[in-house]
Amino acid sequence: MESVDQLAKKAAGLQPLERIRLVEAILYSLDKPDPNIEQSWVAESEARYEAYKRGELEVIDWDEIKKRYERRTCSSSRAC
Repeated sequence: MESVDQLAKKAAGLQPLERIRLVEAILYSLDKPDPNIEQSWVAESEARYEAYKRGELEVIDWDEIKKRYERRTCSSSRAC
């Protein structure tokens, strides 16, 4: 098997699109979804949506969320 340095040198010689595909393949091999976690997230999102439809969740308008974020950002930064 080739060393990481050897593989990196070979990868550097690839065309940009081929390097992107290689990176994506490596990242995908590291980020395999856990079926149990995925199932839990699906159940959670469905439960939240049902609660929303029943009116059991507080709904905040997107413009209000942006205003809150901007206030927090501006209060901690002189850039605003």
